[in-house]
Amino acid sequence: MENNVIVVTSGKGGVGKTTTTANIGTGLAKLGRKVCLIDTDIGLRNLDVVMGLENRIIYHLVDVIEGNCRMKQALIRDKRHPGLYLMPAAQTRDKSAISPGQMVKVIEQIKDQFDYVILDCPAGIEQGFQNAIAGAKRAIVVTTPEVSAIRDADRIIGLLEANGFSQMDLIINRLRPEMVRRGDMMSSDDVADILGIPLLGIIPDDESVVVATNQGDPLAGGSSPAGIAFSNVVGRIEGQEIPFLNFEKSISFFSRVTGIFHKA
Repeated sequence: MENNVIVVTSGKGGVGKTTTTANIGTGLAKLGRKVCLIDTDIGLRNLDVVMGLENRIIYHLVDVIEGNCRMKQALIRDKRHPGLYLMPAAQTRDKSAISPGQMVKVIEQIKDQFDYVILDCPAGIEQGFQNAIAGAKRAIVVTTPEVSAIRDADRIIGLLEANGFSQMDLIINRLRPEMVRRGDMMSSDDVADILGIPLLGIIPDDESVVVATNQGDPLAGGSSPAGIAFSNVVGRIEGQEIPFLNFEKSISFFSRVTGIFHKA
């Protein structure tokens, strides 16, 4: 499958990259796909906790690269979802423990064994970002509808373009329709217009995400608003045409902030 290696990134921390990675992986596995999630946030791993797999870690990504274990030993199989695997990051090392070239080798070894390899990218644009994007050509950019997050996403999109990414899609996380209607938050159309890449998903602000994250059980495929939205994202990744939730535009807010962004 072409472009089956996907990096989930944002630039800014705290916008929901790891939650998005976990839910997309879980949703794809529920469709019968074989999926490997790789946590590339060395020193600050969290994907294992969101997946509820933290107690099963023996080996990690740096162990594989340093030859301390075989690839298979570092992969944790999610017992709830056949076909879903996690490769955790090292918690006691720093970003310099891996080079982009080493990351490419890991992905080359693993990508033919899975329908999808999804990389959870660390925040920022330094070494960790360069490692995470090295083996991928497809990206999902996550942002919340806040000016600072959107500006960081804009910067990331420019860096991805400079690194030859052929496919980039946008997920807007934690959208609050009532704030959009009041003119206190940008609409999904506003955000997509600013960033200029195709919209893959709109995830409403939903307290069930917090509950699911704390319980280590991603909610993709569930009946909550966010669970349905993540299922729609997964369907679109699989090539299905699924309509978006319709939120009213907020022209007043949009017009106040457009000057913060500039397009070349």
